[in-house]
Parts: sequence; structure tokens; C-alpha cells
Amino acid sequence: MTEKTAITDMAVDIVTAYVGNNTVAAADLPDIIRNVYSALSAADSEGNMPPQPPQKPAVSPKRSITPEYIICLEDGGKYKSLKRHLRAKYDMSPDEYRSKWGLPADYPMVAPAYAEARSKLAKEMGLGRGRRGRGR
Repeated sequence: MTEKTAITDMAVDIVTAYVGNNTVAAADLPDIIRNVYSALSAADSEGNMPPQPPQKPAVSPKRSITPEYIICLEDGGKYKSLKRHLRAKYDMSPDEYRSKWGLPADYPMVAPAYAEARSKLAKEMGLGRGRRGRGR
């Protein structure tokens, strides 16, 4: 997450909370948003924002791959496939996930047993074979 995105997210949270607990005229809303965003930006540029501590993985990356599931380093959940979970919950691509946690480019996003089962099913269905020799 970039600093600008973090500041925008904080401003949205603050304005949402303020508007939810106070009566605000619609005409005043742009000024409130501008003032909150400006205050957060100024605090950040002055170094008044507390630094975010680096996030620690839920489990060791070496222990995150098991035959039956992959353990998400973000939340410790066990999944057969991480890609969809990462996009839905963290808006993160597999490459961003690998980069964030310092994982190799070939780090799997699918549990080995699940990948093997899907591969076997595809082969049984005849997927991946050429269409030669099959007349219509």
C-alpha cells in the first residue's frame, strides 16, 4: 500500500466516522474531506505519523506448504488455492504476495495434492492432447 493510499484510507475512515456521528450539511462535506486529508498529509510530511511495524507472517514460509493445503502468511488460513483468497480479502496478486513475503517466483499458489488431482482429472478428460486423429 502506498503512502497516498494509506492517507486516503485513513481520511475515508475518519470522515465516515465523523459523518456517521454528526449532522453534516451536504455542502460542508467537500470541505471536511479536504481538511481531514490535508491534516493527515501534513502530519505525514512532518513525520508525525507513527511508523507501521513490519507485519510478521502467520507461519514460517517453509512450513506454509503442506501436501493438502497452503497456509496463508497473511492470516494463517489453510487453503487449497491462495490466488482467489488473496484477491478477495487483501486485493493482492500472487506476485505482490510473493514480493511482500520475500518468496521465490516459483512459490506455489495451489496445494500440491490439489494440483495433482486437478492434473489427473484434466488428463482423464483428454485435455492437453492434440486434436489430431479425431475426426468429426
